[in-house]
Amino acid sequence: MPEGHTIHRLAQDCLESFGGRKVRAASPQGKFSDGAALVDGQVLTDAEAHGKHLFLGFDGAGWVHVHLGLYGKFTFGAGPAPAPVGQVRLRLVGEGDGGGEASGVHADLRGPTRCELITEDEKQAVEERLGPDPLRADADPERAWARVSRSRTTIAALLMDQKIVAGVGNVYRAEVLFRHGIDPYRPGRGLSRTEWDAIWADLVELMHEGVHNNRIDTVRPHHTPEAMGRAPRVDDHGGEVYVYRRAGMECHVCGEPVRTAALAARNLFWCPACQPA
Repeated sequence: MPEGHTIHRLAQDCLESFGGRKVRAASPQGKFSDGAALVDGQVLTDAEAHGKHLFLGFDGAGWVHVHLGLYGKFTFGAGPAPAPVGQVRLRLVGEGDGGGEASGVHADLRGPTRCELITEDEKQAVEERLGPDPLRADADPERAWARVSRSRTTIAALLMDQKIVAGVGNVYRAEVLFRHGIDPYRPGRGLSRTEWDAIWADLVELMHEGVHNNRIDTVRPHHTPEAMGRAPRVDDHGGEVYVYRRAGMECHVCGEPVRTAALAARNLFWCPACQPA
């Protein structure tokens, strides 16, 4: 499932591609036909992300709320929009200043868990159910700490709970705990305030880098392939990491094998030597 940096990047891309002008909207698949008809011909006025939720604001029509889930993809294309391929839930095509379709801007949404047209009040209700997002300027880490500090649940599970911290997924969860030497099975109430503040600050920095680079890199400069003389990581997720998807491989820091286990239906990765119980 895409993590929060991907959704914030999508919001930026939507604004750059369609912001401030009328957009043609259609639902070739048919599952969003009514919503697309209301959005069609409206101006895209805003695009926001909160955690893993994308909100596209259309003047006079409301907000298109998108959650990609495990299989959703939002892709952009250049040139005239081709005939839809596959199950396209929503297609957006920008209009030029002269009223015709812009020469090169279109986007297709496929396979999302959610694609719906909602009101401002409904958008606010969705956001109120989410925890603070490290990528948002209005995020309040105190809200998350209030829940973490009282919980007997493992910090690994808490970081993945979108009601506590919005936008953190399996990669950032594994990597930020490694970077701070924290055993993923430690209960939230076992963290000190200093440790939590360091985790939050690191998430803010790492996730902003993720938006900028459009990939997740978490290794420090002295652990890059160039610095260590090792081969770059080869993985469809891209980016250099310490433990994520490296089960059984040597830890970049201590050489111990990275471990993995199932936790809350997701694979957890950690180094037992660098993250002692």
